[in-house]
Amino acid sequence: MSNGTDSRKTFIAGNWKMHYTHTEAAALAARLGERLDTGGVRVMVAPPFTALQAVADALRGSAIVLGAQNVSPEASGAHTGEVSCAMLAALGVRVVIVGHSERRHVYGEDDALVARKLQAVLAAGLEAVLCVGETLAEREAGAAEAVVARQLRAALGTCSAADLRAVTVAYEPVWAIGTGRTASVADADAMHRAVRAVVAGMTGAAAAAGLVVQYGGSVKPDNAAELLASPEVDGLLVGGASLQADSFIRIVASSASSPLVDSCPGN
Repeated sequence: MSNGTDSRKTFIAGNWKMHYTHTEAAALAARLGERLDTGGVRVMVAPPFTALQAVADALRGSAIVLGAQNVSPEASGAHTGEVSCAMLAALGVRVVIVGHSERRHVYGEDDALVARKLQAVLAAGLEAVLCVGETLAEREAGAAEAVVARQLRAALGTCSAADLRAVTVAYEPVWAIGTGRTASVADADAMHRAVRAVVAGMTGAAAAAGLVVQYGGSVKPDNAAELLASPEVDGLLVGGASLQADSFIRIVASSASSPLVDSCPGN
């Protein structure tokens, strides 16, 4: 994989969703910590809230980054059932996923709420993985790029080029998540270029060129290398295949030979 810039680092993230108790999650994290050679690729896992402390302990000394799957846009207060950025940071979380398709389409989070969450994450000094993507109906109607552009403009409308250094965009076609269907490499490449074009129009070409854009949607060990071969795909947001150490390690290994390594010091 070569994307023509030295400012982007391959980023593989595992979203464990609502799987595993804290003991089960810690055991998986420990296996990954022992066996996974990141090879200069940035790797993150995002366990459920209840497992964050146990996974943080299991990953201590590892290069694997701790992520969270969601966050409240509020800093504190009477918000029953919510978790703040400060609470996540205190557990060692460095990256928060916002706007995942399940949050948008199952739990009704709209563009405005996703934008508030993104701003809360950045204000707290954390990084964000901002998820965008279209449904099958929207793609079949020829509206895929327009939908993604709307989501990007809503979420990033108040972001500066400097803010974008703490943002990764994950393009996840809703029709490919958990369905076994995967966007073709050509589809992923085209949508990633469209993402970068929208960002260029908002914050400039340099910021767009440096933006890490992941692909997410039924990523597996047998299609990861093909997806990562695209010059526009800088990483992967992995769901079900991140729940087993062997499959996640194989996915990371498929990107370990990428030339995009060690280009973001401190990451």
